[in-house]
Amino acid sequence: MINSRKKGNSYEVKIAAELRPFFPDVMTSRYASKYTDNVLKVDLINTGDLGIQLKCTENTPNLHKLIFEDMPKTGHNIVFNKKNRRGEVVSMSKETFYFILGVLRDRGEVFNKK
Repeated sequence: MINSRKKGNSYEVKIAAELRPFFPDVMTSRYASKYTDNVLKVDLINTGDLGIQLKCTENTPNLHKLIFEDMPKTGHNIVFNKKNRRGEVVSMSKETFYFILGVLRDRGEVFNKK
């Protein structure tokens, strides 16, 4: 059985690598800033206005508490959640979702294409 701490650390490194094409300087806050990781509940830094928390656990975290209470009140908070053999989901506030849609619209990547 894998150590849960090692499992979480591995997931942070994996997601940081996946986000590197979008954020070239992304790194885990566990490596860069204990305060950011432990107090602000943000696992990745150098991600612009995105506060990113990563959860690799079989229990579903309290997403509302994480996004609206624990994480910073500025920017856009996103929680990645991975469960064994059940896939990964990304959770965010409705405001953040609409912000992302607006960015896509402004880039000309509209969803009305036929």
